Amino acid sequence: MHLGGDAYDWGSEMKPHFTDGLESSVVYSIFELFKHTRQYSETLIKNLNAEDCQLQSMPDASPVKWHLAHTSWFFEIFLLVPHLPGYKIFNDHFQVLFNSYYNGIGEQFTRSLRGLLARPSLQEILSYRHHVDNYIEDLPSHYAEIPLHLSEILMLGIHHEKQHQELLLMDIKHALSLNPMSPIYSSALENAPRHSAVSPLEWIDFETGIFEMGAKDTGFSFDNEKPRHDRLIQSFRLASRLVTNKEYLAFIEDQGYENPHYWLSDGWSNVKQNDHNAPLYWTKKDDSWYEFTLSGPEPLDLNKPVCHVNYYEANAFAAWADKRLPTEVEWEYASQSENIFGNSGESAHLHPRAAEGDGLLQMTTEAWQWTGSAYMPYQGFKPFTDVAGEYNGKFMVNQIVLRGGSCLTPSQHLRSSYRNFYYPHQSWMMSGIRLAEDDYACRN
Repeated sequence: MHLGGDAYDWGSEMKPHFTDGLESSVVYSIFELFKHTRQYSETLIKNLNAEDCQLQSMPDASPVKWHLAHTSWFFEIFLLVPHLPGYKIFNDHFQVLFNSYYNGIGEQFTRSLRGLLARPSLQEILSYRHHVDNYIEDLPSHYAEIPLHLSEILMLGIHHEKQHQELLLMDIKHALSLNPMSPIYSSALENAPRHSAVSPLEWIDFETGIFEMGAKDTGFSFDNEKPRHDRLIQSFRLASRLVTNKEYLAFIEDQGYENPHYWLSDGWSNVKQNDHNAPLYWTKKDDSWYEFTLSGPEPLDLNKPVCHVNYYEANAFAAWADKRLPTEVEWEYASQSENIFGNSGESAHLHPRAAEGDGLLQMTTEAWQWTGSAYMPYQGFKPFTDVAGEYNGKFMVNQIVLRGGSCLTPSQHLRSSYRNFYYPHQSWMMSGIRLAEDDYACRN
């Protein structure tokens, strides 16, 4: 695990000493990041009531209040219990209720039934969070020398919570979409431009070469982003921007959902079993298309990126367009020199925006991009140590890698090496499409 962050000024406060060569100012910045992260999670629920926070709309999703509790459980179990002498667990029942999948810790409450947990109340969960926060922030006073591994666990917990901030928004969007009243989470889109212009699609050439893939040894990274290693890349071409709603609508109007020629076998079965004929959150009324957003139903903006498509849909669209999805190796190779900043979760614009400008656009913003790569470990992969080793490695089967980031993704997770992963049938995350093709010289 690697640490990073800007140094903060301690002022006249006593600087605690940290062992293993970790600068005290760096550790202080980590504690500041912890406070900011915890506060931001609670900011995300300011427009929700207790009933909203109780909703679980499907087995893959979790109630908002479960996210708030689970992230606190993570800090309590992995940091406070083993590293703070005399610490008393807030509530023994929480050890089962809010354990997600850590078999090394113990029993877990059934995931698909989390919405039945009317108790503890939202207020009790918020009290739990503040209890954990107070003890975490007081940790330096209990150590003459704070070991490096304690700060590493704290940093892992911070980025774990950032992942749940995106999940929280994904899950509440799905829940609100099922309500006939079409409730609004945020009014952020009310003043956004309608049907904005979009940059024309161009093809960017990339030459054959060898490059270093994976996370660098600076800043935080998850275990599945490592080790950094050399990869050979053959020449290819990558679309300059994401596929738009207009382009995807052309696929629909060309009977794309009715032609098995474009679909993988499992994808065609998924279409037929679920009667799919458009992306998740699209509805048609009086010959006009609408899209449910976190600001409620909106007329479909044809120039914005298509989102909430599953892998089968992305792959079928690519086949229809006589293109393909990029591999994750190609995607990372292309992204390394690009500007990673843009529309992230903290921007409050909680929907993808149309591409503007020249060159390679929307690489790490707007919508996660399906690749054609299975989620597998890199050669030499080593999971986090101890029980935290269950964090990523156990999921490296039957899932597909997505790259980039979305308008719901925390900005500190927008990097070229970040590997997201979902099952091919899932679409409630903010997932989009970028096309690729083999270089002409390779194809001929």
